[in-house]
Amino acid sequence: MVLNYIWIAFFLIAFVVALLRLIFLGDLDVFPNLVNSTFEMAEASVKISIYLIGIMALWLGIMRIGEKGGAVKGIARVFNPLFSKLFPEIPKNHPSIGSMIMNISANMLGLDNAATPLGLKAMKELQEINPSSDTASNAQILFLVLNTSGLTIIPVSIMALRAANGAANPSDVFLPILLATFFSSMAGLIAVSVVQRINLFNKVVVTYLGSAIVIITALIWYFSTLQPEAVGKISTVAGNLILFSIIITFILLGIRNKINIYDNFIEGAKEGFSVAIKIIPFLVAMLVAIGVFRASGALDFIMDGFKHFFSLFNINTDFVDALPTAFMKPLSGSGARGMMVETMRTFGADSFPAKLSGVFQGSTETTFYVLAVYYGAVNIKRTRHTLGCALFADFVGIIAAIFIAYLFFH
Repeated sequence: MVLNYIWIAFFLIAFVVALLRLIFLGDLDVFPNLVNSTFEMAEASVKISIYLIGIMALWLGIMRIGEKGGAVKGIARVFNPLFSKLFPEIPKNHPSIGSMIMNISANMLGLDNAATPLGLKAMKELQEINPSSDTASNAQILFLVLNTSGLTIIPVSIMALRAANGAANPSDVFLPILLATFFSSMAGLIAVSVVQRINLFNKVVVTYLGSAIVIITALIWYFSTLQPEAVGKISTVAGNLILFSIIITFILLGIRNKINIYDNFIEGAKEGFSVAIKIIPFLVAMLVAIGVFRASGALDFIMDGFKHFFSLFNINTDFVDALPTAFMKPLSGSGARGMMVETMRTFGADSFPAKLSGVFQGSTETTFYVLAVYYGAVNIKRTRHTLGCALFADFVGIIAAIFIAYLFFH
């Protein structure tokens, strides 16, 4: 529903702005530009989707090997002690703990199709122990905020779209996304913990979170000591080394668990082909709407306003051109994807706004969509502090993404 209003608004605002430019500025090219933009963006959407077929087939094939080889279950085992402390009201050995960990583990690996059913299963299991059937329980709130904070290890679709748009090194956003999404997840966890009075100073929790904070802090400190050109080179090498190591780990896990590596890859690759084809209508819809919005001058007018505002405080405004993706992400995943692609096409896939747009896309989740789907599945009407905590996590993720992108790319 939200996306429906956004889509309509883009066209109506574009028409009004173009009409005003025609009447008051005598701009005779504005309406031809609007129409040309619709054709150009429709063509670009199909070209991008065709290029995506190979990339998505490759990565979803690799992800299927990891899933069937036990990667998700392995992550679940690692995080089980932490979850038992973060959800104190859930009875010991309750099945919801396992479902939640599996869901978040699948999300971390970019397995969206596997993550959603697991998440819905977790919500239904949590609903069974919910004392008020129409009101979100503490456990459901924390679970959803962790979902919306979007902790991601492998941003498959973002790297694929960067490759499809001609990025020299599509995986250069890998480490920045990992760092930004960590801050978003930590912010969501802290916000919920404050409201629900969860003890984050428990020995187990401190061990897990403290270790993660030390690692992230060390990474940021290390990269901050390097020259700008060295940051790009080292992060590129490190990011690609980690990615390829994950592929090898998945294969080794598959061998250990005696699965058919090749057949599982083929099954995952088929799914990747299907995803790439299915994305065409959504990409056409959003890119055409965003294209006419920019062609009318409306988007540039808004961004110029932001640039003027931030320049009053002597703040570098290079990040402003990537903000549309950040604003759209909590509302719509496909809308944010369209904004990211449009930013790459406008400024170039290797430009600072395009890279930052990719980090925005990977640092948070589609908050309103997640809340609507998961709460709707169990008929929760009173969401209490879920939205506030989730949006706080989104905000922190956006701020972190900006600072990290300046460190890595500027």
